Amino acid sequence: MTDPIPHTGLQLLSLVTAEGKLEVSLIDQPIADPRDDQVVVKVLATPINPSDLGLLFGAGDLSTAHVSTRDGHPLVTADVPTPGMRAMAGRIGEAMPVGNEGSGVVITAGASPAAQALLGKTVAMLGGAMYAQYRTLRVAECLVLPDGTAPADGASCFVNPLTALSMTEVMRREGHSALVHTAAASNLGQMLVKICAKDGIPLVNVVRSPAQAELLRGIGAAHVADSSAPDFLDTLTAMMVETGATIAFDAIGGGKLAGQLLSCMEAAAVKRMTTYSRYGSDTFKQVYIYGGLDLAPTTLNRNFGFSWALGGFLLTPFLVKIGPEAVQALKDRVVAELTTTFASHYTHEISLTEALQPEIFAAYAKRATGSKYLICPHKG
Repeated sequence: MTDPIPHTGLQLLSLVTAEGKLEVSLIDQPIADPRDDQVVVKVLATPINPSDLGLLFGAGDLSTAHVSTRDGHPLVTADVPTPGMRAMAGRIGEAMPVGNEGSGVVITAGASPAAQALLGKTVAMLGGAMYAQYRTLRVAECLVLPDGTAPADGASCFVNPLTALSMTEVMRREGHSALVHTAAASNLGQMLVKICAKDGIPLVNVVRSPAQAELLRGIGAAHVADSSAPDFLDTLTAMMVETGATIAFDAIGGGKLAGQLLSCMEAAAVKRMTTYSRYGSDTFKQVYIYGGLDLAPTTLNRNFGFSWALGGFLLTPFLVKIGPEAVQALKDRVVAELTTTFASHYTHEISLTEALQPEIFAAYAKRATGSKYLICPHKG
């Protein structure tokens, strides 16, 4: 016997108005009956990832944030500066649900055998709109977790694990043998350290403090370069010589770092050259920007020859590109190593209401390394 579908459940929405205001609100959202290929999941845990914050707060200036209430629920409003309004043009007037991934228990299912097979199962979910108490979604957007899996363990099955695995997959498919990762002390970065250690892939980790360097060395990272150190570029080049890394994934985005990665790769490649070329090395060097921790322009000082590329990387298009069989293999690995390689560690568990409290959203919006928030939508 299954739980009945509630009539409504709390849902978090983010809206940018034509008047230049950001509104983040909670509403009582009606819950529809599932179609044949759908299930209704009671959402028990959903993480706040950097990729969620862009939709949650958009270009809002949180220094102007004000909290009030609407229909008995908290409402956060903030100003959106004029440049930000240009960037938000495509979403003005549309109240958008937030939350890329989560986990919970299937309480009701549609008529199809595949949907019925999920009744009572704990599942991980990918499909957006996870900052909610209940989520109706297709069977294909669910990943069945082993019996007894804690909601927190299943909440971050997709974005960070699949992104980290995709980095090594891209590396192999594009003919590289070692890679570089920035903002490497992040939750995702720690997963990548474990993946590369397990798979025998040389990995250069770029961090921004001695404490972060020590953290990664403590979990087995062999090559860690601290960008705050005066000899950072020399250290980074030496590590690229040792590992042969010619591809990097950069979570910072803005500033000089992407160009520095290319420069150090080129310096390492030149050291391996036996004859001089005024065009630089013919070793191909690739940097993919996959995050925007620094929103400043990306600055390149073109001292890295002519055999290079700088591009963007998004997880979903890559998964579409490699096809369902390859994606399923990645998912199977995540489930098999859920509490080891792909374990996520949370420093705070908050309710949907608490997520809109000033001191709390000011903290998680900083995206500080070592501080990860988990929303538990049914938390009192």
